[in-house]
Amino acid sequence: MKIILYPPVDEVRLAKIRNAAESVPLVNCQSEKEAAREIVDATGFIGKITPQLLEQAEQLKWVQSPTASLEHYVFPELVEHPCKLSNMRGLFYDVIADHVFGYILCIARNLHIYLRQQSEQIWNPIGTAPDQDTLASAVGTESEIDRRHMHLSDCTIGVVGVGSIGAEICKRAKAFGMTVLGVDPIVKSVPGILEDVWSLEGLDDLLAESDFVAIAAPQTPATIKMFRTEQFQKMKPSAWVINIGRGMIIDLADLTEALQSNEIAGAALDVFEIEPLPSGHPLWSMENVIITPHVAAASTHVPQRHLETLLENVRRHVAGELPATLVDKKNWF
Repeated sequence: MKIILYPPVDEVRLAKIRNAAESVPLVNCQSEKEAAREIVDATGFIGKITPQLLEQAEQLKWVQSPTASLEHYVFPELVEHPCKLSNMRGLFYDVIADHVFGYILCIARNLHIYLRQQSEQIWNPIGTAPDQDTLASAVGTESEIDRRHMHLSDCTIGVVGVGSIGAEICKRAKAFGMTVLGVDPIVKSVPGILEDVWSLEGLDDLLAESDFVAIAAPQTPATIKMFRTEQFQKMKPSAWVINIGRGMIIDLADLTEALQSNEIAGAALDVFEIEPLPSGHPLWSMENVIITPHVAAASTHVPQRHLETLLENVRRHVAGELPATLVDKKNWF
């Protein structure tokens, strides 16, 4: 048994991996040439494997990806190889759920619009003309201002992809009193939160009923371009789409057209089919679009979680057990 790492890791992390590997030889390869030589009799590989490296492997049983997403990692030879593949899923569930509800609270209370108005020193409650007073609200009569500010417990959220991130979004939504719907090809329930997660056949119903559609699915062969004009047309005209999954899930041109034609109310996006979003793209200037630059997973907690997952999978390999984050190579998750 032998484990190699490539690209190499720093000495502090390497020491912890050595401790987890116990007496199993560990090689921190400094070059691809060294990795190609050492992988011949290696049983474990940690890092970025390539077709050229895999071709040299004769005893490989386990490969550890440094990332959760696998669309840029898997390749046909790796899929067909008998080795087990593990990834870094499960690190970002609460961090990304926080980001999603940052979006939702912004949208519900129109904060994205008020922040723009603040920079221009404009006092204009949404739902009223600049010179109109707010007497209706003051005397308890429902006004257009009231109608333009959402109460979350009146809203339905539909979560597309109810893995660790999607499940955490469901939990937060439930805490806000929202009605929660979810679709997933594998997950059947979120215990205590959502007892019936629909199969993907329920997507159309989810789209029709949701005020917020939150995409938390990974990029897989089945999810690329999952959201196109047809899906936006099935959403409520008042609904927002939120994407913290992968940019390739939403067709960018179709989304832009859906927003421009008012088929949906707005979009909150951390990931895009093209990244960075090109300068001058129409989405940049739309008041009903919130853009963040692929930062939903940013957190000081993630590096430690990454290390803990790696060490656990090293221990399992040494013990002859399956990795904790085993993935289906053919489906990329």
